[in-house]
Amino acid sequence: MGGIEVEEDVRPQAWLIRHGETEWSRTGRHTGRTDVPLTGLGREQARRLRQKLGERPFALVLSSPLARALDTARLAGYGDVVEVDPDLREWDYGDFEGETTPHIRKTIPGWSIWTYPAPNGETAEQVAARADRVIARVRAAKGNVALFAHAHLLRVLTARWLEFPPREGRHFALATASISVLGWERETPVTERWNEPANGD
Repeated sequence: MGGIEVEEDVRPQAWLIRHGETEWSRTGRHTGRTDVPLTGLGREQARRLRQKLGERPFALVLSSPLARALDTARLAGYGDVVEVDPDLREWDYGDFEGETTPHIRKTIPGWSIWTYPAPNGETAEQVAARADRVIARVRAAKGNVALFAHAHLLRVLTARWLEFPPREGRHFALATASISVLGWERETPVTERWNEPANGD
């Protein structure tokens, strides 16, 4: 009798790594293109990511050009291999840059970036177009890819990986310095791990 055949899936995974804490992320301010640095805690979170990832090798390590993401990649141990990809920049919030949701809702009740356009900023579809280009790079890679970036961008990217409209990213909350993994079940794109904290086991 023949042995049981095990199907091996070698499609690349996307490892999503949100940057560490900034002062604006701590206080809930929308941080798009403003280059806010990591706080002391944010830098410590990035060092914990290094322990969590255990110097795992990746075929490609990509980062947003913004300091909070790029510094997280460096502190996590990938400074010698990280490559900047402008498509990983955070959502451009336009006139709502630096504002909190409660403040915006004083003038626009029920406002959410997922359902209401940001004046002079990007639409969800424009962010999705950038996310789709990143996904194409991941799926063409010869191994797993690490993406150091921002909450809303990574949430849109997750929705697109799963073949959902970009606004479905609203269902995928991401904490600072968290690790998530997008992968496959046979030919179907899936979430394999989600929102694991840097200091978790």
